[in-house]
Amino acid sequence: QVQLVESGGGLVQPGGSLRLSCAASGSSFVVNALGWYRQAPGKQRELVAITTKFGSTNYADSVKGRFTISRDNAKNTVHLQMNSLKPEDTAVYYCNAKGTQLVMSTLADFESWGQGTQVTVSS
Repeated sequence: QVQLVESGGGLVQPGGSLRLSCAASGSSFVVNALGWYRQAPGKQRELVAITTKFGSTNYADSVKGRFTISRDNAKNTVHLQMNSLKPEDTAVYYCNAKGTQLVMSTLADFESWGQGTQVTVSS
């Protein structure tokens, strides 16, 4: 299957910045969309930002103007630059990939999730 490896989480003070990275690896696959989701304790997982291979992007209202998602199609890598962080941004952030994979000589859609990386915004 397609594996996602995340990095960049950590502890930062309010107003600070962090940059998350996620790389997809595997065989016989193409990624159509890459995104970041987050989940805080007691809350549902929510979409933070998503981008397609053609460059379209979408952001949650709560992060518009502060977060920027970008991708490298050749490396199947996605980044999330987080600026002006707030305590309410504290959550586990998950990388998500959707695409197509060749399995047993058949093309099939796939969806993969990273293991999650903790982002804590606190003074």
